[in-house]
Amino acid sequence: MKKVGFFRSIHLKFVIIYVLLILVAMQIIGVYFVRKLETTLMTNYQESVKSRVDLLVYDIQEELVKERGKEDPTKEEAIRQILMDYKPNDISEIRVVDGSSFKILGTSSLSNQGMVGQRTPDVKIKRSIITGEDEDVIQLKANERVWVLSTPIMHNGEAIAAVYLVANINDIFDQMNDINTILATGTAIALIFTAILGVLLAQTITRPISDMRKQALAMTRGNFSRKVKVYGYDEIGQLAITFNNLTKKLQEAQATTEGEKRKLSSVISYMTDGVISTDRKGRIILINDPATQMLGVPRETVLSQPLVSVLGLDENYTFDDLLQEKDSIVLDYSTKSKPFILRANFSVIQKESGFVNGLIAVLYDITEQEKIDMERREFVANVSHELRTPLTTMRSYLEALAEGAWRDEEIAPNFLETTRGETERMIRLVNDLLQLSKLDSVDYRLSKEWVNFPVFFNRIIDRFEMTKEQNVSFKREITENAIFVEIDEDKITQVLDNIISNAMKYSPEGGTITFKVKELDDQIVASISDEGVGIPKDNLDKIFDRFYRVDKARTRKLGGTGLGLAIAREMVNAHGGKIWAESVEGKGTTVQFTLPYDRSAEDDWS
Repeated sequence: MKKVGFFRSIHLKFVIIYVLLILVAMQIIGVYFVRKLETTLMTNYQESVKSRVDLLVYDIQEELVKERGKEDPTKEEAIRQILMDYKPNDISEIRVVDGSSFKILGTSSLSNQGMVGQRTPDVKIKRSIITGEDEDVIQLKANERVWVLSTPIMHNGEAIAAVYLVANINDIFDQMNDINTILATGTAIALIFTAILGVLLAQTITRPISDMRKQALAMTRGNFSRKVKVYGYDEIGQLAITFNNLTKKLQEAQATTEGEKRKLSSVISYMTDGVISTDRKGRIILINDPATQMLGVPRETVLSQPLVSVLGLDENYTFDDLLQEKDSIVLDYSTKSKPFILRANFSVIQKESGFVNGLIAVLYDITEQEKIDMERREFVANVSHELRTPLTTMRSYLEALAEGAWRDEEIAPNFLETTRGETERMIRLVNDLLQLSKLDSVDYRLSKEWVNFPVFFNRIIDRFEMTKEQNVSFKREITENAIFVEIDEDKITQVLDNIISNAMKYSPEGGTITFKVKELDDQIVASISDEGVGIPKDNLDKIFDRFYRVDKARTRKLGGTGLGLAIAREMVNAHGGKIWAESVEGKGTTVQFTLPYDRSAEDDWS
């Protein structure tokens, strides 16, 4: 996360707000104080001047109403003398104006003596004489503030004259400027101390908040071990304690979540089924190893890819279609050489509100199941076919006999012989099926005993050599050394009977059948080779399947059921060995099987 700059921090904002509050408060107090002080000073000054003017008015009134003799000074001289005697420092000029003629009777200003006897042009003087009330105003003259006052001189209820004075009040405003300077200086000093105290106070508030911010950043990185320091038990202290409790709860919740996540990851990883998870747009966000193996794609390639494209469904389905799909979808990835079929089931991931978060696809490998189902269907079809052929033949011959063919001494014996042969063929088929059924059962047990395999193998070959009717020669490449193996003699006899019977059936006249036994470290290998027509390479792996025939017409003509090699494979597998065939088309076939062999057991026999 980007570091918070100093000019954006709450620390600076808190100090600025605190200083601004103090500044506003000081300004409000200062304005109110200055205005009140200015009003008070001005009022006091004016009252002081008026009190002095009242004495002057009284003296001038006495001179104006006084009866004068020849020896007395004139009214103007008397007034001049009074004004000269009464001239305070704070009053720049005093005039006396006659009330009837509005002529100036006298002035205290030596430079304005020429105005005496002239009419005054001042409206305020005239107004005060007419109204009988004081008239005053503050004016600015020669860059100086002055207070002009006009006071009427009353006699018998009439204004007989007026006293006009001009007082210099600059001293008052100079005092106010000094007071404002003192107030501004005090405000500045107060703001400095306020800023310092604000910084200290802000630290006490922002320090735990900063600690909680650092803890929150550490929590985003997965570190829950850090704790916020508690500086007190006020609201912020309680917040810090609650934050620490929240951290502890989140740590426990994360541990639980991580544990469940590991369990789920382990379950998904070790599942034999493929699991794919997508986001709400259908892109793959999780895929386990079985799914990558099934689809044959690397994990890095399919992540963030659309699910429908990875599964090869983009031509027939969209992601919205999969969200609505209730049934499973069969995915056929089979090739000509190898079948591979998957079944995909889909489950929607959604919240309680119904919002879709994604989709989970579970893949099942149903190749073997499909193969088993197909083999089962083929098995039923083959059994039905194998039984239907002899039954149809028997019915035809029996119907012919029933219609009178039994009276014909030449035909009847042939019909009966054919019917007997088909009956024996069905008996052999049923016996083979019963034998396979026993081998498929879970509780099937072998009756094993120790047998010298070369002697055992030669004895079976001798039996076939004595009873053969074909012009086929036997070639033996069997060691004379004793090789003792633990086998079920009857079952391995049946294995050899089935393999040798097939070799004799497909061997041409004058052909040779070769028998071999090879001794390896932990097993022996027995092989029977013929010089028949051979088996095509594409069919070589299928000859051990039930009812499989390379040449069906010839095999049925020779009386085979198609189960001999299937029975041989089951019996060899039951002994812990393997059976396979090698063939060159037109040159012959070799069938080989192995049996477990323990040399230490042979030492006991020797």
